[in-house]
Amino acid sequence: MNTSMIVYRLFDVADEINLDLVQALWTSRNKIASRLRLPVLVELGSHEMELGGKTYLAEIKARIFDLGVISLIIRIPFEDDVTYDEYLDMAIVSENMPEDEIHHYLDAVLETIRPACSNERVSDFDEDFVVYYFKENIPDWDLVPLLLKDRTPVSEQTRRETLENRFSYADDITYLAWDSAVVYDQSGSLDVPDLLEFANAQFLELRYYDNALNNAIDKTYDELEEANMTSKATRLESYRQIRGNLMELMADVSSLTSNINNALQVTEDIFYARIYTRYLSLLRASVWKDNIENKIHVIQRSYTLLNEEVSMYRFELLGLFAMGLLGLILLTNLYIAFK
Repeated sequence: MNTSMIVYRLFDVADEINLDLVQALWTSRNKIASRLRLPVLVELGSHEMELGGKTYLAEIKARIFDLGVISLIIRIPFEDDVTYDEYLDMAIVSENMPEDEIHHYLDAVLETIRPACSNERVSDFDEDFVVYYFKENIPDWDLVPLLLKDRTPVSEQTRRETLENRFSYADDITYLAWDSAVVYDQSGSLDVPDLLEFANAQFLELRYYDNALNNAIDKTYDELEEANMTSKATRLESYRQIRGNLMELMADVSSLTSNINNALQVTEDIFYARIYTRYLSLLRASVWKDNIENKIHVIQRSYTLLNEEVSMYRFELLGLFAMGLLGLILLTNLYIAFK
């Protein structure tokens, strides 16, 4: 059967990661790193991992994205005589990977690449998905429970909807669900899993920055409320600080959305482009992008209002200064005239 299960865990760890520096840092420690068009792939070796009461020899890798994401890739091979029930058991177990081991590998990668990370963090945002990979023909199995990772019987409508995201080119076949996929590629190519991994990295960052904008908007409202309770001079200084923070945030988010929009050109292959576009649709990435754009507009309006308030205060000061200067000139002229 020649099949394996590839489990992906993606973590938001930084604002951005310098991939050239990552490669230099990794290879300087005599470790294997390969540079693709966008990310860097590093080898973490083969390790025993207990899953579902059984011990498997899993191949561990990590892919590092300049977006600030690290993806841990756990590939578990199966014997040719694996049964459907055994395979489905593992699909369900993939929802509960050993967190201590996962974070051990994540920490090991971060320890090496830390100098390449801008504003390093391990946020609460992560994504996971699994690919059931077949190098030989997909067996005559019910794929719906695999894609849903659930043994519970489903309606015919759910079954149709689950299987409708099917793509084929020559002998290659791909079925997509929002957090899983079945991939058959007799050449052994991992292009489709890599494409889905990249889409998840983008989606993870959309989620992170959507939350960051929520927090920024709430913080701005609180800061404005606090500033409005102070004297005018102090209030204007607070406005300037808030305005600067908003400008920095808009620059960061605009850079992210620009990178993601450019990444939509990730492949010129029509077959891969169809898979990529449909998978982003399943993730509802466009909805998250729209949310981010709407929140950026709110921040832009806040910035404009603050800028007008600060500018108005500057004009008031200039007006007072001009009136004072005119008054001084008038007094000087009167003094000269009556002297």
